[in-house]
Amino acid sequence: MFRWLTAGESHGRALVAICDGVPSGVRITTKDLAAALARRRAGYGRGARMTFEQDEVELTGGVRHGSTLGGPVAIRIANTEWPKWEAVMSADPVDPGQLEGMARNAPLTRPRPGHADLAGMQKFGHTDARPVLERASARETAARVALGEVARQLLRQVLGVEILSHVVAIGQIKAPDSTMPGPDDKAAIDADPVRCADPATSQAMVAEIDTAKKEGDTLGGVVEVLAFGLPPGLGSFTHWDRRLDARLAGALMSIQAIKGVEVGDGFTTATRRGSQAHDEIEATENGVARRTNRAGGIEGGMSTGEPLRVRAAMKPISTVPRALDTIDTSTGEPAKAINQRSDATAVPAAGVVAEAMVALVLAEAAVEKFGGDSVEEMRRNVESYLKALVIS
Repeated sequence: MFRWLTAGESHGRALVAICDGVPSGVRITTKDLAAALARRRAGYGRGARMTFEQDEVELTGGVRHGSTLGGPVAIRIANTEWPKWEAVMSADPVDPGQLEGMARNAPLTRPRPGHADLAGMQKFGHTDARPVLERASARETAARVALGEVARQLLRQVLGVEILSHVVAIGQIKAPDSTMPGPDDKAAIDADPVRCADPATSQAMVAEIDTAKKEGDTLGGVVEVLAFGLPPGLGSFTHWDRRLDARLAGALMSIQAIKGVEVGDGFTTATRRGSQAHDEIEATENGVARRTNRAGGIEGGMSTGEPLRVRAAMKPISTVPRALDTIDTSTGEPAKAINQRSDATAVPAAGVVAEAMVALVLAEAAVEKFGGDSVEEMRRNVESYLKALVIS
């Protein structure tokens, strides 16, 4: 069984993550994790917080000399700002006199519309939003990205799968529908300020971000994740919770600020007639294939062997610089929402997080399908499966 957990708060001592079910022999290093985390911090529209809030990552278990051992992989991402927050976020009791007058310790009683603040305060009985926003913060995705890199390396080394993402929309600016990068385009996409594969659209997106920032506003958008090299048959139609598209949708929707998920052409396909909606099948010199990929590489809850294609829609950041109306929960009086960050948009980074979630779901499905306690055993199982396909 492939499973994982994260723990920690945005301004806590560290984020921690653990992944169980990783076979032995997956090559992974601290450098790989650091590179993945650096991609998450990048992107035009991010605030100053990304420059001083560095990710000090370490592998603390399950890896020896750059190779997984077969046991749980444990990762720790230290918070370089911890000294400033040590008293406020201490796990152990702190002398009230030490906390008195500290600005960081002031109760946050003006919940932000669109954030977890108010519902979280109501759910857990808090009179202060701090205990809610610390865990609800998208800072937690750093742990997911680190785990996702382990999953990405497993998929690459066992199946030859390559995963990448690109931004297809920011605000009202959208890339042409024909834009579909391949595995060799990853470096160029990461080099683009908004991680868009279309240069002309990228320039328009940057201009849109600049306008929103000047107006004290924020922007959402849409990212697309692609996975190349998947075999047919990951996932299953036999139960609702084994369907690959359902698992991907749940994983992507779990990312902070994601409000919609689309597999393949998704909502556009719903407007087509059946004769134009489905991917017709034909025999080719390379085996059975679909003429098109409107289904996004998934049919009946299973991978088809075509490139996987999923999209996730991110709402605008809920901390709006010009501040939305709310109430002060300590008085019940009208107020302006608290302001905890200064990003105009985090859509480019959302693509990196979405890649991690797709990798984790696909790694789980691969371990489930091919089993094996080591990379070599899984490879043999994959090879045997592909050779034995009734229709290939």
